[in-house]
Amino acid sequence: MALGLDHVRKLARNEDWLAILITQRPDGRPSVSLVNVGIIPHPAEGHEVLALVSRGNTAKLRNLRADPTATLVFRSGWDWVSVTGPVELVGPDDAHRSIPAEQLPTLLRDIYAAAGGSHSDLAEYDREMRADRRAAVLLTPQRFSSNPTPHDREQEA
Repeated sequence: MALGLDHVRKLARNEDWLAILITQRPDGRPSVSLVNVGIIPHPAEGHEVLALVSRGNTAKLRNLRADPTATLVFRSGWDWVSVTGPVELVGPDDAHRSIPAEQLPTLLRDIYAAAGGSHSDLAEYDREMRADRRAAVLLTPQRFSSNPTPHDREQEA
């Protein structure tokens, strides 16, 4: 697991922590979004998760409520890694059993910072997050896939 997240860190840093998020629509077709993602400790359990902030009332949140599994794909040049796993939502419309609602502003700030963001006025940032009904999306990595590394290709030959 650590090796997979190390690969994510390497690629994500090179691309401003941008990733493609893939969720499943109700009809089974994929839904794809470009998102900023950071790696943080799970706020209740401590293990590392991939985290992003989503505006409320979006297709991605509706999809994740119906099927709480997602894939994130990171790339830099021709190197890529995908991470699939279960998702937890934490937000004004998504109460979490282990994360109190009053912890949401700090969680959203932590995710924003982990994804490379900074804001000169955190009170204003918090107001914007509330107004947009922003939610935290926490993906616990279960499966990693990537293209073969040069070392892997040498071993195959």
